[in-house]
Amino acid sequence: MDSALQDLGQAISAALPGAVRASTIAFGELTLEVEPARLVETVRHLRDDPSCLFVCFTDLTAVDYPTRVPRFDVVTHLLSPRHNRRVRIKVAVDEDEPVDSLTGLYPAADWFERETYDFFGIVFAGHPDLRRILTDYGFEGHPLRKDFPMTGYVEVRYDDAQKRVVNEPVRLRQEFRSFDFLSPWEGTIDYVLPGDEKASKDEK
Repeated sequence: MDSALQDLGQAISAALPGAVRASTIAFGELTLEVEPARLVETVRHLRDDPSCLFVCFTDLTAVDYPTRVPRFDVVTHLLSPRHNRRVRIKVAVDEDEPVDSLTGLYPAADWFERETYDFFGIVFAGHPDLRRILTDYGFEGHPLRKDFPMTGYVEVRYDDAQKRVVNEPVRLRQEFRSFDFLSPWEGTIDYVLPGDEKASKDEK
């Protein structure tokens, strides 16, 4: 199986000179790292070429590498029912670099691209309706970026006095507590846990 996928990767690279940066096999699937400017051309070839026929759009998302340049990988998965194969297409882009939309080739990419824009802030050029899809209209930031705080920036609650839903800055209801002793499951070495003061060190 791997040899067939390697042959397919080489054939795709040969058919699209300069478009495919790398071709590897991972988890039983062919992975193609593609030049961002040639994404649509490559995906069209994968859909229409008789040796490929990846006609089913499966998934599109992104991966955030905050310390890497470019920061994001936009990852698309396609399926070929005719040849019983899957392909993974990766495009490396920075946070201010748009990616060409695949909605012209696969209408199913519409909501996946909106979700990726919503959660990662990646803009898809040529998308017919690029707006947030899961977060609120007034939401700030992109919650799947690694630098987004776990608590978020705002919280939504129903205010009974105003009889409506309100957005407010996040407020922690309890202060963080710092413990100066190790977990009792790991034991202690240089000090006594609170409550154990009466126990003798010599007791067995």
